[in-house]
Amino acid sequence: MIKKYAYQLTIAFFAALLFIPFLGNVHLFDWDEINFAEAAREMLVTGNYATVQIDFMPFWEKPPLFFWFQALSMKLFGVNEFAARFPNAVCGIITLISLFNIGTKLKDENFGLLWVLAYVGSFLPFFYFKSGIIDPWFNYFIFMGIYFSAKKYLFPNTYKLKDVFISGVLIGLAVLTKGPVGALIYGLTVGVFLAFNKFKNFPTFKETGLFTLGLISFGSIWFIEELVNGRLNIIIEFIVYQIRLLKTQDAGHGGPFYYHFIVLIFGVFAASAYAFFAFFKEKKEQEQSPLQLFKRWMLILFWVVLILFSVVKTKIVHYSSMAYFPITFLGAYYAYELIVKQKEFSKAFKLLYLSIATIIGLAIIFLPFIAINKQAIIESGMIKDVFASENFKANVHWSGFEAVIGIIFLLGNYIIVFAKSIPVTKKIVASFLLTLFTVNIASVIITPKIEGYSQRAAIEFYQSFKGRDVYVYPLGFKSYAHLFYTDKQPQNSLKGKSIDWLLKEKIDKPAYFVCKITNADDFLKQNPLLEKIGEKNGYVFLKRK
Repeated sequence: MIKKYAYQLTIAFFAALLFIPFLGNVHLFDWDEINFAEAAREMLVTGNYATVQIDFMPFWEKPPLFFWFQALSMKLFGVNEFAARFPNAVCGIITLISLFNIGTKLKDENFGLLWVLAYVGSFLPFFYFKSGIIDPWFNYFIFMGIYFSAKKYLFPNTYKLKDVFISGVLIGLAVLTKGPVGALIYGLTVGVFLAFNKFKNFPTFKETGLFTLGLISFGSIWFIEELVNGRLNIIIEFIVYQIRLLKTQDAGHGGPFYYHFIVLIFGVFAASAYAFFAFFKEKKEQEQSPLQLFKRWMLILFWVVLILFSVVKTKIVHYSSMAYFPITFLGAYYAYELIVKQKEFSKAFKLLYLSIATIIGLAIIFLPFIAINKQAIIESGMIKDVFASENFKANVHWSGFEAVIGIIFLLGNYIIVFAKSIPVTKKIVASFLLTLFTVNIASVIITPKIEGYSQRAAIEFYQSFKGRDVYVYPLGFKSYAHLFYTDKQPQNSLKGKSIDWLLKEKIDKPAYFVCKITNADDFLKQNPLLEKIGEKNGYVFLKRK
C-alpha cells in the first residue's frame, strides 16, 4: 500500500511539473479557449454563476460546470491565461493518477505506469492538459463513469451497488460539463457491450434506479435551476443547438468522413502506433481476465467515439478526444505484451511507427524554414487566400534552430526502432519519453510562434482598449477575443442592439472595429461613418467617425 501511494505521489509531482509551467505562455486561442474563459470572467464580473453569459447575454451552448472551475481559478490567480488553463492541468494530474490506479487493479503496477506513460507520451493527450477547453474534464467524467459501470463485469467479487451510483454521478457531471452527448457516449458504449455479452448479467432494476438517481441528481442541477428561474427558453435553445451540431456543419468546421481517423493516428502518436496492433485478437487470447475484458470495453468505446463523430457533420479536432483513453489503453496493452514476451518489433509495426514518426518529424523540421523563407513563398503566389498571406507576413522570429526539435524526434525514433542492442522494454519507454519531450518543448517554443501569425495582431489591438469605456467589435467574422482581452464590462455591451446600430445610428461612446483585409473595402464603402485607423497582419482596424 505504501508503495502504491509513493507511485501516486510521484506521478502527481511529475504531472504538475509537466502541465503547470508555461500555462500563460501564449494568448488564449479563438474560438473555444477564449469563449470558455470569457464565460467564466463574466461570472466574476456579474456575480451570476447560474446563467452562462457571453457578452452579458445568455449563452446556451454549454452548461456551467467547467466555467465554475475556471471562475474559481480566476479568483485565485486573476483573470489571465494561466487561470483559464489551470483547471485542465489539475485534470491532467487527476487523470494520470486514475489511469495508474485502474491499470494496477486490472493487471499490476507496471501496466499502470505504462498506461500513464502512453497517455502523457502522446501529442494531443499531453497538449490538451495545457489548454483551456472543456474536453479534458468532460472526457474524464465519461471514462470514469464507464469504468465504474464496468466494475460489475471486471471485478464481480468486489463490485458494490455504490459503484453504479458513482457511475451515474460521473455521467451527470459530464452532462453538466458539456451536455447530453456525455450520456449518449456512455449509453452507446454500455449498450454495445451488453449486446456483445448477450445481455448476460443485465443491470437490475435497483442498479438502474441508483444510476439514474446519480445521473439526475448532478446532471440536472443547471437545467432545474434555469427552469425554476423562468428561463425555459435557455434550455430549449441549448437542446436545439446540440441537435444542430449533430445534423449540420457548424460555421467553418466541416471535414471528410475520415477526418477523425487522421487526427487520432497522428495526434495520439506514439500510442496510436502500438494501439493499432492491439485491434488484432491473438489466437490464445481469452477474454476472461479483467485486463482482457476491459480491452473489449475500450475497443467498444473507441468505435463508438470514432463512428459517432465521423457521422456528425461538425468536425473539430477535440470532438474525438474521448478516444484518447481507449487508444492509450490499447497502446499500453500491446506494449505490455511485447515487454512480457520480450518480442521485438515486427516489420509491420516498424513500417507503421516510422511512417507516422517521419511525417511528424519532417513537418517540425521544415516548419521554421518555411517561416524563414516566407517572403519568397508569398511572392510565389502559392498562398491563394489573401488573409492567410497577410497573416504570414507577421513579424515572428524564427532562428532555424527550432528544427532541432524535429531532428531529435526523427533520429531518436529511427534509433529506437533499429537499434538491436537496446532491449524492447527500453525501446518502448524511450518511444513515449521521446514524444513527451517533443510535445513539451514544442508547446513552449513553437506554439507561441504559430499564435503570432493567427491572431496576435487582433488581440494586441483589443488589449489596447482594456479599461476604456468604448465599444469594440469584430466585423464579418466570429470571435470572442474582443470580449476577454478588452476586459469588457456590462455597460459596453450592446444589450440586444445590433451591430448595425453601432455602424449607422447615434451612439453614446466611441466604437472600434476589426475586420479582415478581404472585406475591409466593402465595410468602408457600405458604412461611410467608418474610417480606417490601422492595419496589421491581415486585420484592418476601423473607428466610427
